[in-house]
Amino acid sequence: MRPESLQFLRTLLDTPSPSGFERDGQRVWLEYVKSNGATRTWNDAYGNCFAELAPTEPAAGPRGTPFTVAVCGHADEIGVMVNHIDSNGFVWCRAIGGIDAGSIVGKRLNFRSSVPGVSNPVPGLIGATAIHLQDRTGEPKVRKMHELFVDIGAANEAEARARLNIGDPGTFMDSSMMLGEHLIVARALDNRIGTWVAAETLRLCARMPSRNVRVVAVSTVQEEVGLHGASMIAESLRPDVALVTDVGHATDSPGITHAQHGQFKVGAGPKIALGGAMQPEVTARLLETAQRLDIPLQRAATPGSSGTDTDSIFLAGGGIASGLLSFPIRYMHTTVEMGDLRDLERIPQVFAGFCDGLDASARFAPAL
Repeated sequence: MRPESLQFLRTLLDTPSPSGFERDGQRVWLEYVKSNGATRTWNDAYGNCFAELAPTEPAAGPRGTPFTVAVCGHADEIGVMVNHIDSNGFVWCRAIGGIDAGSIVGKRLNFRSSVPGVSNPVPGLIGATAIHLQDRTGEPKVRKMHELFVDIGAANEAEARARLNIGDPGTFMDSSMMLGEHLIVARALDNRIGTWVAAETLRLCARMPSRNVRVVAVSTVQEEVGLHGASMIAESLRPDVALVTDVGHATDSPGITHAQHGQFKVGAGPKIALGGAMQPEVTARLLETAQRLDIPLQRAATPGSSGTDTDSIFLAGGGIASGLLSFPIRYMHTTVEMGDLRDLERIPQVFAGFCDGLDASARFAPAL
């Protein structure tokens, strides 16, 4: 991977960006796209960010506006939010997004405090009662989120409230790391890699000698809590085509049934979703592009919900033609999500290839 692109990726991954609190990560993203091809950038009221690459040969699409391809990924990650502070100064939290409570005992956190005068971040850890002190007379019990407490080192409630307010967000401290030359591990591959793909697609498209379509890279918010940002941008941007990236499950680690979940390997290429939300002509062009560029894709049966921003985008505006390529990772929604950089690099290459040679006469609809 290009060193500058890898540095951008790791900066994105290590910048806290929980759902509803994505602004720090969005600033990193905007700074990169501004210096890598964007002819215009903007954001909306909730922090969805856009980077436009204008066509070199403008032509109107079916609606009389420039034919627009949106390349979308979501900026947010899972985290926690302060829900209660008890008399002993322990902090109790609600989950932001889907967290496996059993996997986070003993984890360290950083909170972004809204208390005036407090220096951010405020560190804490999820209390892990020593095994010697646990009641082991019955069956082991996996604690639920509301049963976990965070210790920020406060002596009492007043001291804790001097550092944190109810509603302050927290993210896990785990930073990105490389395992060998190609494998990357991070807490937020889901889905900072999607915003990276959008930015890299824009950069690759900017190097094309000519473009007949408008390309808009989009970094959406609040996917982990309901695909909210995707619904907003689908309505405001109204692209002719949406190319979406998220993470997808790799199933090459122990204990996963391929008959149930499919067979997908880290390093074997991006996953291409096939199913109702994915418009067949868009999918066909993605497959053709990958074949032309000699890029392997892993086919993923997706008959219903994809669990990604695609599910909100394709329904908007009477139906937006959409396609989905996912980055196969192990250990999704943990702090050790793992994927292969070679798979990741291939996604913007396919998306840029999709845009190359596309013009306003393209028709992504069935000939019935």
